[in-house]
Amino acid sequence: MGLLACIGVISPFPFYYWLWKNPQSWVDLCGKERDPCKVMALVSHFLKMVQFISLFSVSKLSWPPPLYFWPLFIFGQFLNFRVYQLLGEAGTYYGVRFGKNIPWVTEFPFGVIKDPQYVGSILSLLACLSWVPFTYILLWVLGYIFIIHVESNEDPATRAKPLS
Repeated sequence: MGLLACIGVISPFPFYYWLWKNPQSWVDLCGKERDPCKVMALVSHFLKMVQFISLFSVSKLSWPPPLYFWPLFIFGQFLNFRVYQLLGEAGTYYGVRFGKNIPWVTEFPFGVIKDPQYVGSILSLLACLSWVPFTYILLWVLGYIFIIHVESNEDPATRAKPLS
């Protein structure tokens, strides 16, 4: 189960990498009748489910959680919720890469926390350390660090030109 869990945990990151590096091919694959952000969101939700099932398969749940669980998990999920609230589906799911005009956001947590969505996800994962073996949390966190690096290789203030 260990190898399958590892594959499940890292499954979204090659997808995100490919979309970031090849946005036009994704737009072409989606066609004119499907919004590439919506399709990315659907695929991403499926891959997130694979990740959670993978973590659950190697977890040892116990109750009550340690004291650090609630603050880390709640703040992490707050950051994720806030990013989605401010950016919407198109902003969260690479809309600027797919040629959409996404307004630049400076409200909290943007401008205070670099990559707040990824930071929120990492905090939520760290909250689960008492239940999930460290290796799987580390692998998932390394996936986020990889994507942060990939996405930071471009000036975020630069708007992508609309793709054909």
